[in-house]
Amino acid sequence: MTDTDLLAAAFEEHRDHLRAVAYRLLGSMTDADDAVQDAWLRLTGSDTREVENLGGWLTTVVARVSLNMLRSRRHRNEEPVGDSWPGAAEAAARDGAAAASGRPGPPGDPEDEAVLADSVGLALLVVLDTLTPAERLAFVLHDMFAMPFTEVADVLGRSTDATRQLASRARRRVRGAPSPDHAADFARQREVASAFLAAARGGDFAALVALLDSDVTLTGDAFTVPSGRPALLHGADLVAKGAATASARAEHSQLALVDGAVGIVFAPAGRLQIVLALTVSPERRITAIDVIGDPDRLRRLRLAVLPG
Repeated sequence: MTDTDLLAAAFEEHRDHLRAVAYRLLGSMTDADDAVQDAWLRLTGSDTREVENLGGWLTTVVARVSLNMLRSRRHRNEEPVGDSWPGAAEAAARDGAAAASGRPGPPGDPEDEAVLADSVGLALLVVLDTLTPAERLAFVLHDMFAMPFTEVADVLGRSTDATRQLASRARRRVRGAPSPDHAADFARQREVASAFLAAARGGDFAALVALLDSDVTLTGDAFTVPSGRPALLHGADLVAKGAATASARAEHSQLALVDGAVGIVFAPAGRLQIVLALTVSPERRITAIDVIGDPDRLRRLRLAVLPG
Protein backbone atom coordinates (compact mmCIF):
# COMPACT_ATOMS: atom_id res chain seq x y z
CA MET A 1 0.00 0.00 0.00
CA THR A 2 1.40 3.39 -1.01
CA ASP A 3 1.65 6.47 1.21
CA THR A 4 -1.22 7.99 -0.78
CA ASP A 5 -3.36 4.93 -0.10
CA LEU A 6 -2.61 5.16 3.62
CA LEU A 7 -3.45 8.87 3.62
CA ALA A 8 -6.70 8.22 1.77
CA ALA A 9 -7.66 5.48 4.22
CA ALA A 10 -7.00 7.79 7.16
CA PHE A 11 -9.05 10.53 5.54
CA GLU A 12 -12.00 8.20 4.94
CA GLU A 13 -12.11 7.43 8.67
CA HIS A 14 -12.97 11.09 9.28
CA ARG A 15 -15.12 11.81 6.21
CA ASP A 16 -18.54 11.44 7.88
CA HIS A 17 -17.47 13.64 10.77
CA LEU A 18 -16.12 16.29 8.41
CA ARG A 19 -19.33 16.24 6.37
CA ALA A 20 -21.36 16.64 9.57
CA VAL A 21 -19.31 19.68 10.60
CA ALA A 22 -19.43 21.24 7.13
CA TYR A 23 -23.15 20.61 6.75
CA ARG A 24 -23.99 22.21 10.08
CA LEU A 25 -21.82 25.18 9.15
CA LEU A 26 -23.10 25.58 5.59
CA GLY A 27 -26.63 24.16 5.59
CA SER A 28 -26.02 22.69 2.14
CA MET A 29 -24.88 19.15 1.44
CA THR A 30 -23.42 20.22 -1.91
CA ASP A 31 -21.33 22.93 -0.27
CA ALA A 32 -20.39 20.55 2.54
CA ASP A 33 -19.03 18.00 0.07
CA ASP A 34 -17.08 20.76 -1.66
CA ALA A 35 -15.55 21.80 1.67
CA VAL A 36 -14.60 18.20 2.48
CA GLN A 37 -13.04 17.78 -0.96
CA ASP A 38 -11.06 20.97 -0.42
CA ALA A 39 -9.80 19.53 2.88
CA TRP A 40 -8.62 16.39 1.06
CA LEU A 41 -6.73 18.48 -1.50
CA ARG A 42 -5.07 20.48 1.26
CA LEU A 43 -4.19 17.29 3.09
CA THR A 44 -2.45 15.81 0.04
CA GLY A 45 -0.52 19.03 -0.43
CA SER A 46 0.63 19.36 3.18
CA ASP A 47 3.31 17.76 5.32
CA THR A 48 1.31 16.23 8.16
CA ARG A 49 4.01 14.02 9.61
CA GLU A 50 4.09 16.15 12.77
CA VAL A 51 0.29 16.24 13.13
CA GLU A 52 -0.71 14.22 16.20
CA ASN A 53 -4.48 14.56 15.81
CA LEU A 54 -5.40 14.22 12.14
CA GLY A 55 -9.12 14.47 12.87
CA GLY A 56 -8.66 17.76 14.68
CA TRP A 57 -6.39 19.10 11.93
CA LEU A 58 -8.94 18.21 9.23
CA THR A 59 -11.80 19.68 11.25
CA THR A 60 -9.93 22.97 11.49
CA VAL A 61 -9.29 22.96 7.74
CA VAL A 62 -12.97 22.27 6.96
CA ALA A 63 -14.00 25.00 9.41
CA ARG A 64 -11.78 27.59 7.72
CA VAL A 65 -12.96 26.59 4.26
CA SER A 66 -16.59 26.74 5.42
CA LEU A 67 -16.09 30.14 7.02
CA ASN A 68 -14.78 31.52 3.75
CA MET A 69 -17.76 30.04 1.92
CA LEU A 70 -20.21 31.54 4.43
CA ARG A 71 -18.64 34.96 4.11
CA SER A 72 -18.63 34.76 0.33
CA ARG A 73 -22.26 33.60 0.30
CA ARG A 74 -23.37 36.44 2.53
CA HIS A 75 -21.48 38.95 0.40
CA ARG A 76 -23.34 37.69 -2.69
CA ASN A 77 -26.62 37.40 -0.72
CA GLU A 78 -26.99 33.75 -1.71
CA GLU A 79 -28.74 30.95 0.11
CA PRO A 80 -28.34 27.19 -0.44
CA VAL A 81 -31.44 25.63 -1.99
CA GLY A 82 -32.57 22.22 -3.16
CA ASP A 83 -30.25 20.12 -1.03
CA SER A 84 -31.30 16.83 0.47
CA TRP A 85 -31.07 16.13 4.18
CA PRO A 86 -27.86 14.19 4.84
CA GLY A 87 -27.96 10.72 6.30
CA ALA A 88 -24.46 9.71 7.32
CA ALA A 89 -23.53 13.28 8.18
CA GLU A 90 -26.45 13.64 10.56
CA ALA A 91 -25.68 10.26 12.10
CA ALA A 92 -22.14 11.37 12.77
CA ALA A 93 -23.42 14.52 14.43
CA ARG A 94 -25.88 12.62 16.61
CA ASP A 95 -23.60 9.77 17.58
CA GLY A 96 -20.72 11.79 18.90
CA ALA A 97 -18.79 13.50 16.19
CA ALA A 98 -16.60 15.03 18.83
CA ALA A 99 -15.36 11.59 19.78
CA ALA A 100 -14.67 10.81 16.13
CA SER A 101 -12.33 13.77 16.00
CA GLY A 102 -10.47 12.67 19.13
CA ARG A 103 -11.73 15.63 21.17
CA PRO A 104 -13.17 15.56 24.68
CA GLY A 105 -16.86 16.22 25.25
CA PRO A 106 -18.16 19.65 26.20
CA PRO A 107 -17.31 21.02 29.64
CA GLY A 108 -19.73 20.52 32.51
CA ASP A 109 -20.70 24.18 32.87
CA PRO A 110 -24.34 24.43 31.64
CA GLU A 111 -23.44 27.50 29.59
CA ASP A 112 -20.87 25.43 27.72
CA GLU A 113 -22.99 22.31 27.14
CA ALA A 114 -24.10 21.35 23.66
CA VAL A 115 -27.60 22.72 23.13
CA LEU A 116 -28.64 20.67 20.12
CA ALA A 117 -31.39 18.19 21.03
CA ASP A 118 -33.32 15.76 18.88
CA SER A 119 -36.47 17.82 19.44
CA VAL A 120 -34.81 20.79 17.71
CA GLY A 121 -34.06 18.71 14.65
CA LEU A 122 -34.84 20.12 11.25
CA ALA A 123 -35.82 23.61 12.37
CA LEU A 124 -32.28 24.26 13.61
CA LEU A 125 -31.00 24.91 10.10
CA VAL A 126 -33.44 27.78 9.70
CA VAL A 127 -32.22 29.33 12.93
CA LEU A 128 -28.55 28.87 12.01
CA ASP A 129 -29.17 30.78 8.78
CA THR A 130 -30.05 33.85 10.85
CA LEU A 131 -26.61 33.94 12.51
CA THR A 132 -23.57 35.77 11.21
CA PRO A 133 -20.82 33.53 9.80
CA ALA A 134 -18.69 34.08 12.91
CA GLU A 135 -21.57 33.33 15.29
CA ARG A 136 -22.52 30.23 13.37
CA LEU A 137 -18.99 28.91 13.33
CA ALA A 138 -18.45 29.59 17.04
CA PHE A 139 -21.72 27.89 17.99
CA VAL A 140 -21.40 24.88 15.71
CA LEU A 141 -17.76 24.10 16.44
CA HIS A 142 -17.96 24.59 20.20
CA ASP A 143 -21.51 23.72 21.21
CA MET A 144 -22.13 20.96 18.70
CA PHE A 145 -18.66 19.49 18.11
CA ALA A 146 -16.87 20.33 21.38
CA MET A 147 -13.98 22.22 19.83
CA PRO A 148 -12.22 24.25 22.55
CA PHE A 149 -12.75 28.02 22.34
CA THR A 150 -9.01 28.56 21.94
CA GLU A 151 -9.07 26.56 18.70
CA VAL A 152 -12.29 28.17 17.47
CA ALA A 153 -10.74 31.56 18.12
CA ASP A 154 -7.75 30.55 16.02
CA VAL A 155 -10.04 29.67 13.10
CA LEU A 156 -11.88 33.00 13.42
CA GLY A 157 -8.76 35.08 14.02
CA ARG A 158 -10.31 36.56 17.18
CA SER A 159 -9.59 36.46 20.89
CA THR A 160 -10.92 33.64 23.02
CA ASP A 161 -13.16 36.02 24.97
CA ALA A 162 -14.62 37.47 21.78
CA THR A 163 -15.27 33.96 20.48
CA ARG A 164 -17.05 33.02 23.71
CA GLN A 165 -19.30 36.05 23.26
CA LEU A 166 -20.10 35.06 19.68
CA ALA A 167 -21.10 31.56 20.79
CA SER A 168 -23.15 32.96 23.66
CA ARG A 169 -25.14 35.23 21.34
CA ALA A 170 -25.76 32.37 18.94
CA ARG A 171 -26.72 30.05 21.81
CA ARG A 172 -29.37 32.46 23.11
CA ARG A 173 -30.91 32.74 19.66
CA VAL A 174 -30.95 28.98 19.13
CA ARG A 175 -32.35 28.22 22.57
CA GLY A 176 -35.06 30.80 22.11
CA ALA A 177 -36.26 29.49 18.75
CA PRO A 178 -37.75 26.01 19.17
CA SER A 179 -40.66 25.39 21.53
CA PRO A 180 -43.06 22.54 22.27
CA ASP A 181 -45.82 24.43 20.46
CA HIS A 182 -43.58 24.91 17.43
CA ALA A 183 -42.62 21.23 17.43
CA ALA A 184 -46.28 20.18 17.52
CA ASP A 185 -47.13 22.65 14.76
CA PHE A 186 -44.26 21.35 12.66
CA ALA A 187 -45.43 17.74 13.11
CA ARG A 188 -48.97 18.71 12.09
CA GLN A 189 -47.73 20.53 8.97
CA ARG A 190 -45.53 17.61 7.99
CA GLU A 191 -48.32 15.05 8.44
CA VAL A 192 -50.72 17.02 6.23
CA ALA A 193 -48.09 17.88 3.59
CA SER A 194 -46.99 14.24 3.40
CA ALA A 195 -50.56 13.05 2.92
CA PHE A 196 -51.18 15.72 0.29
CA LEU A 197 -48.07 14.75 -1.67
CA ALA A 198 -49.00 11.04 -1.51
CA ALA A 199 -52.53 11.79 -2.74
CA ALA A 200 -51.21 14.00 -5.53
CA ARG A 201 -48.79 11.28 -6.65
CA GLY A 202 -51.65 8.81 -6.87
CA GLY A 203 -54.04 11.28 -8.47
CA ASP A 204 -56.44 10.49 -5.61
CA PHE A 205 -59.09 13.22 -5.98
CA ALA A 206 -61.14 12.18 -2.94
CA ALA A 207 -58.09 12.09 -0.66
CA LEU A 208 -56.99 15.52 -1.91
CA VAL A 209 -60.41 17.06 -1.24
CA ALA A 210 -60.37 15.60 2.29
CA LEU A 211 -57.08 17.39 3.00
CA LEU A 212 -58.21 20.76 1.66
CA ASP A 213 -60.27 23.39 3.41
CA SER A 214 -63.52 24.08 1.54
CA ASP A 215 -62.38 27.69 1.01
CA VAL A 216 -58.79 26.84 0.05
CA THR A 217 -57.09 29.16 -2.43
CA LEU A 218 -54.24 28.29 -4.76
CA THR A 219 -52.17 31.04 -6.34
CA GLY A 220 -49.54 30.39 -8.99
CA ASP A 221 -47.17 32.95 -10.44
CA ALA A 222 -46.69 33.40 -14.18
CA PHE A 223 -43.69 31.02 -14.20
CA THR A 224 -45.83 28.07 -13.08
CA VAL A 225 -48.65 28.38 -15.60
CA PRO A 226 -48.37 27.37 -19.29
CA SER A 227 -50.27 30.50 -20.34
CA GLY A 228 -47.65 32.69 -18.69
CA ARG A 229 -50.30 34.48 -16.63
CA PRO A 230 -50.76 34.24 -12.85
CA ALA A 231 -53.42 31.74 -11.78
CA LEU A 232 -55.93 31.71 -8.94
CA LEU A 233 -58.05 28.70 -7.96
CA HIS A 234 -60.64 28.76 -5.19
CA GLY A 235 -62.40 25.86 -3.54
CA ALA A 236 -61.42 22.30 -2.65
CA ASP A 237 -62.75 20.70 -5.84
CA LEU A 238 -60.85 22.97 -8.24
CA VAL A 239 -57.59 22.82 -6.25
CA ALA A 240 -57.83 19.03 -5.87
CA LYS A 241 -58.44 18.64 -9.61
CA GLY A 242 -55.35 20.73 -10.36
CA ALA A 243 -53.23 18.71 -7.93
CA ALA A 244 -54.46 15.42 -9.35
CA THR A 245 -53.53 16.43 -12.89
CA ALA A 246 -50.00 17.21 -11.69
CA SER A 247 -49.37 13.66 -10.44
CA ALA A 248 -46.34 13.19 -12.73
CA ARG A 249 -44.66 16.25 -11.23
CA ALA A 250 -45.66 15.20 -7.73
CA GLU A 251 -43.89 11.88 -8.27
CA HIS A 252 -40.59 13.76 -8.44
CA SER A 253 -41.36 16.22 -5.64
CA GLN A 254 -40.26 16.15 -1.99
CA LEU A 255 -41.23 17.61 1.34
CA ALA A 256 -39.09 20.56 2.41
CA LEU A 257 -38.78 23.35 4.90
CA VAL A 258 -39.90 26.51 3.11
CA ASP A 259 -39.02 29.58 5.18
CA GLY A 260 -39.49 27.53 8.34
CA ALA A 261 -42.77 25.84 7.37
CA VAL A 262 -43.34 22.48 5.71
CA GLY A 263 -43.94 22.69 1.97
CA ILE A 264 -43.13 20.81 -1.23
CA VAL A 265 -40.34 21.31 -3.78
CA PHE A 266 -40.03 20.09 -7.37
CA ALA A 267 -36.36 19.90 -8.33
CA PRO A 268 -35.72 17.38 -11.12
CA ALA A 269 -32.05 16.45 -11.43
CA GLY A 270 -31.36 18.72 -8.46
CA ARG A 271 -32.49 21.85 -10.32
CA LEU A 272 -35.09 23.75 -8.32
CA GLN A 273 -38.07 24.70 -10.49
CA ILE A 274 -41.19 24.97 -8.33
CA VAL A 275 -42.00 25.37 -4.62
CA LEU A 276 -45.39 24.87 -3.02
CA ALA A 277 -45.72 26.92 0.17
CA LEU A 278 -48.58 25.45 2.23
CA THR A 279 -50.70 27.00 4.95
CA VAL A 280 -52.15 24.36 7.29
CA SER A 281 -54.94 25.09 9.79
CA PRO A 282 -55.13 23.70 13.35
CA GLU A 283 -57.86 21.40 11.98
CA ARG A 284 -55.27 19.78 9.69
CA ARG A 285 -56.65 21.26 6.51
CA ILE A 286 -54.70 23.12 3.85
CA THR A 287 -56.15 26.62 3.60
CA ALA A 288 -53.75 28.11 1.04
CA ILE A 289 -51.18 26.98 -1.50
CA ASP A 290 -48.70 29.38 -3.05
CA VAL A 291 -47.06 27.87 -6.14
CA ILE A 292 -43.75 29.62 -6.77
CA GLY A 293 -41.71 29.37 -9.95
CA ASP A 294 -40.33 32.89 -10.26
CA PRO A 295 -36.51 32.49 -10.09
CA ASP A 296 -36.14 35.71 -8.09
CA ARG A 297 -38.64 34.51 -5.48
CA LEU A 298 -37.08 31.05 -5.39
CA ARG A 299 -33.67 32.54 -4.66
CA ARG A 300 -35.02 34.40 -1.65
CA LEU A 301 -36.54 31.29 -0.04
CA ARG A 302 -34.81 29.39 2.73
CA LEU A 303 -35.13 25.72 1.78
CA ALA A 304 -34.02 22.38 3.17
CA VAL A 305 -35.41 19.15 1.77
CA LEU A 306 -36.73 16.85 4.50
CA PRO A 307 -35.93 13.15 4.75
CA GLY A 308 -38.53 10.75 3.45
